[in-house]
Amino acid sequence: MKTILLTTALIFTAIVANAQDPVEYMNQFTNEYSVIQQDMWDYTRTVSRGRSARKVEKRRMELISTVESALKKAERASDYEGDTDFRDAVVEYFQIIDIVLKEDYEKIVDMEEIAEQSYDAMEAYMMARDAASDKQTEAAEMVNVAQEKFAEAFDIELIASEDKLDEKMKIAGQVYDHYNEVFLIFFKSHKQEMYLLDAMAAQDISAIEQNGEALKSVVEADMEKLKSMSGYANDDAMIDATKELFKFYLDEVEEVQLTVDFFLKKERFEKIKENFDQIKDKNKTQEDVDEYNNAVNEMNEAAQALNESGEKNNKLRENLVNDWNSTAEKYTNKHVPRGK
Repeated sequence: MKTILLTTALIFTAIVANAQDPVEYMNQFTNEYSVIQQDMWDYTRTVSRGRSARKVEKRRMELISTVESALKKAERASDYEGDTDFRDAVVEYFQIIDIVLKEDYEKIVDMEEIAEQSYDAMEAYMMARDAASDKQTEAAEMVNVAQEKFAEAFDIELIASEDKLDEKMKIAGQVYDHYNEVFLIFFKSHKQEMYLLDAMAAQDISAIEQNGEALKSVVEADMEKLKSMSGYANDDAMIDATKELFKFYLDEVEEVQLTVDFFLKKERFEKIKENFDQIKDKNKTQEDVDEYNNAVNEMNEAAQALNESGEKNNKLRENLVNDWNSTAEKYTNKHVPRGK
């Protein structure tokens, strides 16, 4: 029985017609397949970690060229004693990767431009990334199955590698599944808070109250989801960081009334001032002056309370969001295996 080390990649060079040795025939497919699979791993890993496909757009173009070249060679390859399944699996793998790079990741690059605009856009963007990754994993598994069948047919013993790329991809998939799930939960509340802050900037009392209630509702619902979740290898760092941010959001919602009170008192002051300014000085009564001064004092007190709350919340928000991003980066760095 012939023995060959099984890796996640097969080597492909120019196939020699009518190769006599099945091990040699199999190994002749391994080179470019291995390189391409490794390069795709590095590319998708970069996109997943940085959530920026556009920054590595040049790399995508280079990969397309490499895959097209490998596909042409594989399509010209001969069979082995009438067996075409193994060769065809490699050909199909390259075809799938070619489509993923040209179509799936082109859409992902475009979707990335608008992903931050809404929760739905971000969810669609991340689902597209996951779908592209799943296609690559399924294509690689198809080649592995074909390799095993070929080895069995021609009496080749395959020895599993202890450092297989497909195992690393499997682990990375589990890590990023958790990352994506928690990120979307984080992003939903983060985006809702942005709507609240926009309403405050617009001094729209109705929108402030509505978005404050919406933020509270979203946070409370997603806090329940977090309770039943656990990270890869029971690492709950991202979950814990999200919970801390959610506590801040709930405290922030409790202080929304400070904003509402300020704008109501500001509106009241402006009306009183308008009336006060229309009264001639000689006709102004002490009651008019007192009403004006009281309105000024109430507005100033509300403004001071709002400013203190705003300064505190801005610092807390910045620190907690930075902590969340740092935690997420550490989580992926810790658990996603290196490509080589």
